This record gives sequence, C-alpha cells and structure tokens, in this order.
Amino acid sequence: MKVVTTDEMRQLEEQCVKDGVSLSELMEKAGVAFAARVLEVMGTGALRRIVILVGPGNNGGDGLVAARHLTKGGHLVSAYLLGDRKKDDNMLVKALENGVKQYRQIEDKKMEKLKELLGGADLVVDAIFGIGQDRPLGGFYKQAVQLVDDSKTDKETQMIIALDVPSGINVDSGAAGDKYISADYTITLGLPKVGLYQSEGSVAAGQIIIADIGIPEDIIESVYGELITSGLVRTLLPKRPNLAHKGIFGKALVVAGSINYSGAARLACTAAARSGAGLVTLATPASLHNVMVVGMEEVTHLPLVGEDGYISAPAAPKVAKQAGDYDALLIGCGLSRKEQVKKFIASFVKEYQSVEIKTVIDADALNILAEVDNWWLQLPHNAILTPHPGEMARLVKLSRDEVQQDRIGLTRQKAKEWNKTIVLKGANTVIASPDGFWRVNRAANAALATAGTGDVLAGVITGLLVQGLSLFKAATLGVYLHTAVGSMASDKMGNTGIIAGDLLPLLPFAIKELREGLEY
Repeated sequence: MKVVTTDEMRQLEEQCVKDGVSLSELMEKAGVAFAARVLEVMGTGALRRIVILVGPGNNGGDGLVAARHLTKGGHLVSAYLLGDRKKDDNMLVKALENGVKQYRQIEDKKMEKLKELLGGADLVVDAIFGIGQDRPLGGFYKQAVQLVDDSKTDKETQMIIALDVPSGINVDSGAAGDKYISADYTITLGLPKVGLYQSEGSVAAGQIIIADIGIPEDIIESVYGELITSGLVRTLLPKRPNLAHKGIFGKALVVAGSINYSGAARLACTAAARSGAGLVTLATPASLHNVMVVGMEEVTHLPLVGEDGYISAPAAPKVAKQAGDYDALLIGCGLSRKEQVKKFIASFVKEYQSVEIKTVIDADALNILAEVDNWWLQLPHNAILTPHPGEMARLVKLSRDEVQQDRIGLTRQKAKEWNKTIVLKGANTVIASPDGFWRVNRAANAALATAGTGDVLAGVITGLLVQGLSLFKAATLGVYLHTAVGSMASDKMGNTGIIAGDLLPLLPFAIKELREGLEY
C-alpha cells in the first residue's frame, strides 16, 4: 500500500483530471466511498444522529457528498458549515435536496447551535480541512474543535471520524498546533497520507481505514512511499531449500560488545542466527571471550586486541581482513564510546574501504561517527544505518524533538544526502533508501521500549542480509519481524516487563507464520 505526501496526492488528482475525470466526479467518488466506510464502522442498527463539520474547501465538499449518502441510509444528518460556502454550491444544494439539515457558523457566532448539535450527536464527522491545510487551527475553527473535545468528554460513546486527515494535523509531518481533532477513526481517501504515521498525527488518527476512490493503479505506481504490510514482506522472505547447507544461508560477522555491554553482543548475534543466518561470528575483545562463549554455543568467535574489556585500534586490520570472508557485517552494538573504541572505529573505517561487504552500523558506532565531520563520505554506500531518535539527533546535529517533528521527511532527506539506507527506529519506524524509495511501519508497541531491542533489530537485519536480500529489502523485512515478535510477546505476556531476550525464540515462529499467511 502506497503512502503519499500532499504534493503527490495533488499530482495524482491532477493526473486523473488530465485522464478525463473531473474534480466534481472525484469529489463524488470520495464522498460516496467515505460514506460507505462510515456505515461499515457504525454497523447496522438504530438510526444515528450525525453532525458533519464542513470546511470551505474540497474536504468540506467531500463531507457534503457523504452527508447526502448517509441521509439516504436513513440517518439524521446535520451539516454545520464553517467558513465561506456559497449557497449555490452544487454539493450543498444536492445535500439539502436529500434532507440534510444546514447550519452556518456565520449565523451562529457564539456557536451555541453547534454545541447543541454536538450534545445530541452519536457521530461527529470532521470534514473541515484535508490536504489543503497548511497552518495550525485558529479562530472559530479552533473553537469548533474545542467544542468537539468537550462533547466527547461529556459523551464517551460519541464517535469521531475524520475525513482524510484529522483537522489541525499537518498532512506531511503529522505535527499539530495546540488544538486538533482526536479521531476514533480516520477514513483516508485513495491513499493514506504521510502525516498519519508520525508525530501527533499517528495518535490523532485513531484507527486508519482506506477508502478506494478509483485512482488507476498505473498512476499510483509513481508514488515512492509504502506501508510495510504482511503482503509486502511475505514476498521478501528468503527461500529455504531442504537440500541446502549452511553456506547457502550466509555468514555474518558481528563486531560488538564491551565489558559493560556484553549483552548487546549476545542479543545481536542470536538475533542474526534466529533470523536464518547460516553462520554467525562474534568479534569482541579477547578478555571477554570466556564470558561470551557461555550460552552462545552456536556462535563462532574472533577474539580481538583490547584493553580492560574494550576493543582498541590495533584490532582494526584484523577485522577488516576477516570481513572479506563474510556476507554481511554488523558493527556498533554495545561497543561503548571509550576513547580507545573511537580510535578503533576511525582505524577500521580506513581499513575496510576496499572491502565489498553489506554493512549494518548501529548504536555506539553511529555515536562515534557523529563526532566526525562529513563522516558519511568515509563509508561505502552499501551500508544500513539504524539510529534511534537520539542517535539520529547526534548524526544530523539537531535536537531529538526536532528529529521527531518530521521523521519521514528527515529520513528521506538524509538517505539521499548520505547515500545510505536509513532505519529510523521508534513508533512507526521509517526506512529510506538513497534512490528516494521509503517505507513506514504502521505499528507501535510499548513492549519494544526496553533496553536491547535495538540490538535484536540490528541482528535480524544482518541475518537477512547474509541470505541475499538487498539493503532496503532486509531492512523492511527486519523491521516487520521485529514488530511481529513484539506483538507475539505482548499477546503472551502483556506489554510490561518484556525484555529483549524474550523476542529471540519467537523469531522463527514469526517467520513461520508469515510464510503461512498469518499477520501480526
């Protein structure tokens, strides 16, 4: 399923018009599709009182078309007009002819009538602004949204459905001012909008439902963004022929761990193995070898030069030389930011310039690189960066809050600028490649908000890389599986008290269920 920005959606609509579909026809299709989805959400039963907040633009027009069809469905529909809407507006005229009742804010300055309507409503439809909104709500729009909030507080059973995008939410960034619609459902038209999957938009949208408005598939193919779905990732699963041997499933080299963070290395290595890698080798300081071998019988080891449990610069040539014998490299988990580790990273980057190997760069390796000017120019292009928001903030020299304001836009921009594939972790994880393609994971799970789950994700992606997947495909499938095992763990134990190690034995089950057509 594709995901669109404001500009992309407008381009799709313009192309439809060029192909002979008028704007009024598009609006009719949108309103009809929205009304049909609303009826599905409400279900069969008693007559409902519906209030539709109608804005001045196309979103309001869609709302008026929907109002007409909801009235035909036997419901009592009131259209409350916010902003300028001409009395001879064709969509308004048709709605009134079919029994929709009209009220105008311009005749209800104190909004007493709106307050009365909301008080008796079973359903409130937000059709104030769609993709045309480009600023925070103010004036009577803000006042109307406040009344919706008050009404919902007084009447918990009242349902709120947003048409396309909740008003007050920036369509592209998901950011909001101090007032916006908090919907139970957002029925988005044609294709889901970027802002529904980040910042306040991901919360304000509630459950997202997509209403097909007949945009041709060949036009949609021009869109760069996608939702990560089970249908998409199922096609990415590496094949597992019964006559295979471990060499077919690839070899992973994991450079990780330090005296304080030995667990990160364990989690990453085990995750790579559990996701299907044929062989996993851990490169870590020799002083930690006796600790690391316990409980990791399946992992082979490459002891490195180090001091006091931390890797050091003299180990770099050995790692770079050995890396050429592997199919993918993971570096960073639990290395720490000690001065000697920084020197190792600097030396290693120089040493492995000529090594053709897919690389995942995570955690402390990212933090150390962030201190180097133009660090991305020193890395080969075949690398995946897996920062969490704090690490991304260090890489781009912004605050964490600034990173979170437009996760998708920033990730896309930096993937192109740095010529790297980026996985920006967090709720609704974002993946972007240098060629402009990007994907967003439509899932958030508090169970994954615990130490070590990032190491698991890095290991999973590495394990998929060694099985032959491209950087973008491995990142996509890895993010999905990571979320899936989080959901499986939550189903069994709830979302409190789950630790990263709980995810590891569930990885084969998640892969099995994905192959069999199940979805998490």
